[in-house]
Amino acid sequence: MEFLGIDIGGSGIKGAIVDTETGELVTERYRLPTPQPAKPESVAKVVNEIVNHFNWKGAIGCCFPTVVVDGQCRTISNLHEDWVGVQIDQLFSQHCNGLPFFVANDADLAGIAEMKLGVGKGKMGKVIMVTIGTGLGTGFFFNGQLIPNSELGHVRHTDGKPIEKYAADSARKKDGLKTKEWAERFDYFLHHIVRIFSPNFFIIGGGMSKKYEKFEHILTVNVPVEVAHFKNNAGIIGAAMYAEEKMK
Repeated sequence: MEFLGIDIGGSGIKGAIVDTETGELVTERYRLPTPQPAKPESVAKVVNEIVNHFNWKGAIGCCFPTVVVDGQCRTISNLHEDWVGVQIDQLFSQHCNGLPFFVANDADLAGIAEMKLGVGKGKMGKVIMVTIGTGLGTGFFFNGQLIPNSELGHVRHTDGKPIEKYAADSARKKDGLKTKEWAERFDYFLHHIVRIFSPNFFIIGGGMSKKYEKFEHILTVNVPVEVAHFKNNAGIIGAAMYAEEKMK
């Protein structure tokens, strides 16, 4: 079947129509900048633009970059504080002529795509999907089952700030780091997660997954690390798969 998946990030909002059986994008990906400040109404308008771009009339799956419980935003992460408490699925539906929206954490949905159709397929034990972008999103799976809203990028660093402020791609850009310098920070993050959770596998996704070959040699954790099969499209694909599951 085909569903529209939308991935909302700190810097961009992108979508595509997805074949949920294969994970292939049926259309070209369409991306618009995330409005700044990223308040609910302004983000909803961009989501509507993406829906209209595809002339889509059915259910929509949506990745959202923070804790989402039953379609409601619980924390702000890298968006605006006005999001806390917003019923995201209802807001987007209101801006899109009543179309049904199914919204969940972005790394969780990216992980679903990889666990069902990508490099995580068949992997047992503890698998942690890490999406590297404006923040560090994490999807936690045990024996193929999602443990939602893990948000390991919000573990505190030594300066008291979330560790994603130190090791996400946005930190690389903000601090003017070379790839090697940034990768050493990211490796520090992975070591911290290994010490706490003892995972069996890491799957790396998000925007920086496209550059994985440039920093994989810097990573020193004694846990297998694989780049996401769907790379930065995993969120869109997982969102479409989520909509299909919710419509059953």
